[in-house]
Amino acid sequence: MVSENRLQAVYDLIDATNADDPVSVEVGGVARPYAVVYGERMTERLAKLAPEASDLLKIAVRAQHVRRFDIARSTYPMDKVGYYAWRNALKVHHAEVVGKLMVEVGYPQADIDRVGQLVRKERIKRDPEAQTVEDCASLVFLEHEYAAFGAKYTDEKVIDIVAKTWAKMSDAGHAQALELVPLLPERLQTLTVKAVTGA
Repeated sequence: MVSENRLQAVYDLIDATNADDPVSVEVGGVARPYAVVYGERMTERLAKLAPEASDLLKIAVRAQHVRRFDIARSTYPMDKVGYYAWRNALKVHHAEVVGKLMVEVGYPQADIDRVGQLVRKERIKRDPEAQTVEDCASLVFLEHEYAAFGAKYTDEKVIDIVAKTWAKMSDAGHAQALELVPLLPERLQTLTVKAVTGA
């Protein structure tokens, strides 16, 4: 187990490099870089989902979208194949970025390799920690981004996206997701139940 100071040092480096995000989001009346806010929200969700998480899992969760803004969606074909190629490129990029930051504060290569696996979300459903990264990402989406997302799309599209998100989550993730449903706009509550139950 690494020291708390070294863990915080990596958090600080992740937040500092994410501060370059050109997209901002208002939190408490203050505009802040979206990537920084996203990382903080991921950490907050991890504390609720897996309070006994290892330090390496904590790093992976904080860095799951580190410098995502470096690779624009528009740099890949705007079709399903292009979308998945973009997503795969991002996973590699996130792992490389956080690996370099971990080197700066003295983490051994084995730890860096492990965080890379988690950031790339390898072996979801078989690796509990990788599954936790996926759960945190899904829950942050549901809590903070789903309402705005849902307002842009048809009922059918929303149901499809939620059903796919639900399928990727664990039972523990499902339990926390259900706690968020009552906080959603009424339309999205209804659509979420349909997506989850297939009714």
